[in-house]
Amino acid sequence: MSNEEQGAGEGGAPATAVTELLTLHVSPELVRAYQRCKWSIIAETGQDQVEVMNEMVRDFLVKHGC
Repeated sequence: MSNEEQGAGEGGAPATAVTELLTLHVSPELVRAYQRCKWSIIAETGQDQVEVMNEMVRDFLVKHGC
């Protein structure tokens, strides 16, 4: 994730919530699939990037009982 992605919501506006950078080591194919999925959700829901990323991580944690 670039610095621009990290600090930007929809339309490039700064995110209102404090966020931290999370680095994941995954294959390039998974990165591309994640980006497509993220942008699809953003387009469908109107949520900003940070909201979508938080929801994806939260869903993962709940699924795995963390």
